[in-house]
Formats: sequence, C-alpha cells, structure tokens
Amino acid sequence: MIFEAILNRAPVPPVGLNAEVPAELERIITKCLEKDRNLRYQHASDVRTDLQRLKRETEPARIAAIALTSAARQKIQFCVTTDAVRLAYASTGSGYPLVKSANWLNHLDYEWDSPIWKHWLGELPKHNRLIRYDERGNGLSQWDVKEMSLELWVKDLETVVEATGVEKFALLGISQGGAVAITYAVRHPERVSHLVLLGAFSRGLTAYGTEEQIAERRALQTLVRLDWGKNNPDFKSMFTNFFIPHSSTPEQHQWFDDLQRISASPENAARILMLIDEISIRPLLPLVSAPTLVFHADRDRVIPAEEGRILAAEIPGARFVPLSTRNHILLAQEPAWRVFLEELAAFLGWNDTPTSQS
Repeated sequence: MIFEAILNRAPVPPVGLNAEVPAELERIITKCLEKDRNLRYQHASDVRTDLQRLKRETEPARIAAIALTSAARQKIQFCVTTDAVRLAYASTGSGYPLVKSANWLNHLDYEWDSPIWKHWLGELPKHNRLIRYDERGNGLSQWDVKEMSLELWVKDLETVVEATGVEKFALLGISQGGAVAITYAVRHPERVSHLVLLGAFSRGLTAYGTEEQIAERRALQTLVRLDWGKNNPDFKSMFTNFFIPHSSTPEQHQWFDDLQRISASPENAARILMLIDEISIRPLLPLVSAPTLVFHADRDRVIPAEEGRILAAEIPGARFVPLSTRNHILLAQEPAWRVFLEELAAFLGWNDTPTSQS
C-alpha cells in the first residue's frame, strides 16, 4: 500500500502542509514529485538551478524592485478550447489592443523578467493593451494534449480573443506565430486592423528544403527528443546560438538555455518542431486585406530572409522592413530593435491620438 501511494497517488500539495510556501517553491517541489518522467526534473543540476534562481529572486533587493513594478505586472488567466485544452493568456498595459499570436518557446511567467523578452514587455504595453498566450503543449498552457496542428493553433488564438473580449485589434505574429496570425486575419478580416509579421513564413522547411536540409532537421528532431531540457551544454549552446547568435550576452544565453526545459517537454518540443516544418499557407497570402508590415532579419538562421520577402511580395500592399541582424529574436542592445520600434510606432500610430477600441 505504501508503494502504491508512492508510485501512483498524487502527493499532498506543499501549501496543504504549509500555507506560507511560495508559489515558485511549490512548483519546484511539485515538479520533483511528478509521476510522469517527461514532466519531472531530469537532473539534480536542474533542481539546483531553479533553487538558486528562486534564492536570487527572493533576496530583499530583488523583492523591493519587484514591488516598485507590481502595479504594471501582467494579469494571467485561463480559458478552455472547444476540444477541452486549457490555455494560459496574459494582458498588460492599456489602450488599443495588440494581440501576439503564440510561437514556439513561450512561457508567460518566465518571460516577464527575462533578458530576452523584458524590453518587449516593457515597451509595447506603454502604447497598447498587450495580449499574449502560451500555445497548447507549451508554457503555462496544458502540456498533455492529444492533438496539435496549425488548424488547432488558429482555434487557440480564436479562443483567446473571445476570452479577452476584444472586438478589433492589431495582430503580431513572430516566427511560426506569423502563419497563425495570417490564417486568422484571412478568416476574420473584420477584426484585424493591422498585421505585423516578424521572422515569419508561409511555408515550412518541407516545402522548400533540400533532401540534405530535411535529413538534418529530422536528426535535430531526434536530438530534441533525446536531449531537450537535459544538462547537455553542447546541445543547449547549439540551439541557443541558432536563435540569438548576434551580440547576445552570457545572461541571455543562460536564460534561453533554461527556457528549453521550462517551456515544454521533449516530446512536445519535437512535435511542435515537426509541425512547423509542415506549415503551408502561401495560397492565403493574396487574401490578406489588413494593412501589413513585414520585418525580417537579413541573416536569420532560423527562417531564411527569402521567406519574409515572399510574405511582403504576395500580401497585397504589404511593406517590407529588412533588419540588420542575425538574431531570430530581437535583443534590446542591438540597433535592429530600435529600427523595429520606430517602424512599429509609425505603423500603429503610437504618436497619434490614442485609438479607442471599436
């Protein structure tokens, strides 16, 4: 009976034993006790890393800094899709809504103070009500999902939009989130006032890759299943250097390394990567009616710049802004970030009289 309880029964929640246990410590303890081997910690070093981070974040100076910005902190909520998948979404800022479609490697809470996304989350809510969400199988949303597909990703976006109650909004799609945003804009033209695409594409590697490139991607998917989230410095460095190779700091590298194990299980990461390769929405591009601004890094190693040019050429009236960087995710310290902000401000009318939601 004791072994049955250890192996199969859910443990008592830490707050049930001590109501003063911090939420993050409870998450760490719960993950240590997780029955599913894919969801619990893979190595003791991962536990140590999380505990060290928690210690830093609970030091008096850190707590004081958080208190100063608590009023602007995001509001995280949950909604449920028609196929019973729980999605986490967050809202911060005020003004005309800007909805960001989810992309791979999201985690609403972990991103908040990150050196990768902090400048995004500090700047965009100054001008808009920023709405973000974690896609199914990722971040704070439900991980144990039976089905994933582009169609379901679009339905996830539809579910979040309905849950937030916004009627008309600007839509931002980064990387794989661009295909989701484009599909949504074609299906709901009355709701999308502006479409912003960054590092996006209309076709995955399966559509244009050589046999050698596709074989390499299949090998990467195998590596993801084997080494994702584990304390393998070679794998983590390879992956991080692929996304942010230009002018990134050790702190940014460490955060992106940690995001791998925090954002998704190895199986879900591999599933999402495979689905990204199979995306094929190019026939939809001429059907986009919303004013569209396309950004793309000129030396992007994740999504070739040619894919951005295809979007700008085939979406009616779209404007193309090349960014001088090798980074797939724009970092605060690079000039490309300032170019992005200046162009986005002009496109969304940040310097104009604030637009009320219609």
